[in-house]
Amino acid sequence: MDKSQIDWISDFIWNIADDVLRDVYVRGKYRDVILPFTVLRRLDAVLEPTKDAVLKMKQMLDDAGVSNQESALRNAADQAFFNTSQFSLLRLKSSSKGQQLRDNRSDYLAGFSPNILEILDKFKFRNQVQTLIDADILGTLIERFLDPNVNLSNTPVLDEDSKVKLPALDNHGMGTLFEELIRRFNEKNNEEAGEHFTPRDVVKLMPKLLFLPVADKIVGGGVA
Repeated sequence: MDKSQIDWISDFIWNIADDVLRDVYVRGKYRDVILPFTVLRRLDAVLEPTKDAVLKMKQMLDDAGVSNQESALRNAADQAFFNTSQFSLLRLKSSSKGQQLRDNRSDYLAGFSPNILEILDKFKFRNQVQTLIDADILGTLIERFLDPNVNLSNTPVLDEDSKVKLPALDNHGMGTLFEELIRRFNEKNNEEAGEHFTPRDVVKLMPKLLFLPVADKIVGGGVA
């Protein structure tokens, strides 16, 4: 994915903040929602192709009484992380409002593997989600991030003729997108370009998730 496409996605996400959060958050707090939600949508999209396999593996492990499940679930997800909830963002989108949405989103977030929960906790994301529910805008925010014209997945979206409709967003592209969003929020808040909102603990954790799947192939600073 080239820079122009990443810039387009950045514009798209930036407009979500202005359209959905305006009457709930002051502009300086938009990033408290948009940055973690961008990460969440990325994780959700990456896990989507293996969602059913993970759920099947989870059921098998539970039925067999296996307590140490993380390795098997990561293998089923084909990633360094996983989510064992029956819900995805797409399924949350169709949830009813009120208590049911509260219960469903709690189940969804709790289903993530410990390494992802650690990242979300560093963002204090659960507090933000409750605010979004109370303001009755969580469903709208999810719907906007699920726009079929935007691909935050690491696999391309194909059309009916199996041609690439939307290119994949690889890890480098995702990092560039995230940095661009941080830069925009910093500029809007009159912060110095080098001042980053993202907690240092999150910065340390994200590369681990990106590189863990290929850790055994890294040789001399590159990937073999």
